[in-house]
Amino acid sequence: MKHYVYIITNKKHGVLYIGKTKRLKTRIYQHKTKAHPNTFSARYNLNKLVYFEAFETEDEARLREKQMKKWNRAWKLELIEKSNPEWKDLYKEV
Repeated sequence: MKHYVYIITNKKHGVLYIGKTKRLKTRIYQHKTKAHPNTFSARYNLNKLVYFEAFETEDEARLREKQMKKWNRAWKLELIEKSNPEWKDLYKEV
């Protein structure tokens, strides 16, 4: 089973959230429907999947998530811009 690291936002250059999951489609659906209404992503209406990476192991995904969370904002924006310059919602592609 694949493991994923993802970035969601509310709009282009808006608030960013980095997460890790093994069920990407389900997890993004939870963000979109605010299944957990008291979370950071629900408070800031983060429901647009703009970036994700797949990994073979949970350890690889966990390491990448920690690495990306330490990055400065400019690096995160650059990562998104390289693969998704229009900041399209990638949810339907998952």
